[in-house]
Amino acid sequence: MNPGSATRRVPAPLPWLAGLLAIYLIAPLVAGAQQAGMADWATVDVAALTRACLISVASATIATLLIALGGIPLGYLLARVRGRAVGLIGFLVQLPLALPPLASGILLLFLVGYSTPIGRLTGGALTDSFAGIVLAEVFVAAPFLIIAARSAFAAMDPGLEDVAATLGRGPLYVFFHVSMPIARPAILSGLLLAWLRAFGEFGATVMVAYHPYSLPVYTYVAFGAQGLPAMLPVLIPTLALALAIMVLSTLAGNRAVARAAVAASAAALPGAMPDIAARPAAPTRAVDLDLRLQKRLGNFRLDVAWSPQARRLGIVGPSGSGKSLTLKMIAGIEACDRGSIRLDGHDIAALEPAARGVAYVPQNYGLFPHLTVAEQLAFPADADPKRARHWIDHLGLRGLEDRQPDALSLGQQQRVALARALVRPARLLLLDEPFSALDAPLRARLRREMLALQSELSATTILVTHDPAEAALLADEILVIESGRVLQSGATEQVFRRPSSETVARLLGADHAATGIAVGADSIALGADVSLKVSGPALTPGARVGWTVSPARVRLSDTGQYQGTVEAVTRVASGHYIALRFGDASIEVAAGYVELSPGSVCRFDIDTDAVRIWPLE
Repeated sequence: MNPGSATRRVPAPLPWLAGLLAIYLIAPLVAGAQQAGMADWATVDVAALTRACLISVASATIATLLIALGGIPLGYLLARVRGRAVGLIGFLVQLPLALPPLASGILLLFLVGYSTPIGRLTGGALTDSFAGIVLAEVFVAAPFLIIAARSAFAAMDPGLEDVAATLGRGPLYVFFHVSMPIARPAILSGLLLAWLRAFGEFGATVMVAYHPYSLPVYTYVAFGAQGLPAMLPVLIPTLALALAIMVLSTLAGNRAVARAAVAASAAALPGAMPDIAARPAAPTRAVDLDLRLQKRLGNFRLDVAWSPQARRLGIVGPSGSGKSLTLKMIAGIEACDRGSIRLDGHDIAALEPAARGVAYVPQNYGLFPHLTVAEQLAFPADADPKRARHWIDHLGLRGLEDRQPDALSLGQQQRVALARALVRPARLLLLDEPFSALDAPLRARLRREMLALQSELSATTILVTHDPAEAALLADEILVIESGRVLQSGATEQVFRRPSSETVARLLGADHAATGIAVGADSIALGADVSLKVSGPALTPGARVGWTVSPARVRLSDTGQYQGTVEAVTRVASGHYIALRFGDASIEVAAGYVELSPGSVCRFDIDTDAVRIWPLE
């Protein structure tokens, strides 16, 4: 038996409760079918019944179209706009669901009845008319669509709209080509519910427009005049129309499920990894970038001033430090409270995202779930088909053009997002933690690919990361921030070798920090008769400093310059990590498979340029 087809265990009470309600809902249909023999077909006014059916179908369809025209935008606004006024509107437009239908009709008469201003203005055309039926149905059925649309738009990642804006598309284009297609399944369900509710509406209709007869009103009149035997012939078209709509919606849903199954099976197919060879960098220069960003979000305040000079830039900091917020302000997704973003001498802070000439790849890649790979790359404004074909080939996406995002691996999704960002001219490529969702082997592979890619791009790249290894590999200049404040900026190698504080050092991966006293321009005392040679900018003699060294840069050797005592040995996949007592400090050594025991003495060397040093207050 296929494990995937195995029946899941269902908690015991649930089938009983579900079955009771299902039986109750189906039982009236069965009871009606059993009474088919008592139907009084001779008394049926076929012409009147047909006319009532047509009126109900036409009025429900027109009402649904009117509901869609206003209900979809209203649902979108309720999902996207915050505030008490909007919340009150959202509450009030759902009230028709709680009102008895007759009460809804009475309220409508207060608005459009003969004696009201609107009634006098229209000459009473909105009551006892087809228009009155439509108005009544719109009032009682609209909440079904509004609620469905609001829920659909609220469940959608608003970051997709932000990404679309950075691809050169305006708000209205984004609404119709991103927001609406993603929300379409829920909106269609809301439209179906609204149509069915409008089709079956009686209470409000009978108050506002008793004539002409809609099907529910005709059924009520026929029952009062002829009794129960005349009802079965009347109910048949009602059931037939409702069943037809339900069958059509079910078939549409089944097709969607089938497409999803095909996509899921495609996602299981292996995707070829691209072979990107590093080429000599093109003779390009870094953009002239100057950031002066200030923004307050609640108690959090971001204040960034940075004028980098390199073409490969990185922003490093812990979660919640403001890294992604900085990137979003550069892209135009978030507005600055104060400040400027000068790009090649022009302040772009007031420009819309579409006009900034900035490409943005969010942390989750921001692929539009309803578009194939080829459609993703054709989405940006001014997308160049030649560039699209180039990046499809160069990033190993050939053969994946017809797949949607859910049929791609994470690595493939990342490359599609990069290709989409690169198909239109951009001076800046913003990358928001592009490797955070990947496992370690894939992360290492894609880092190497990104390194090769950077050598081919003419755009300046800004990489946001909390991983020091990524910053060291992919950025020539970095900005270190914490809690919205700039701690240090400068050339990557210089910042790593000379952090401005222990906080910066730890954010850049400094473990097993130790302290010492500078006793010369290139020497640190670690206790009596123990000193450590370093390189880099001259130290101030007598100053207290913190320092650390990577375990991989400490080499055991029988003729080593330094001597230490083994404190502990830890087994790891690559061999052993050894904790060594070195003067007053404790350091770690990646010793491979060298066998040492606690208490033994060993000699070792430390590369002078591997020591990170920072001042202590």
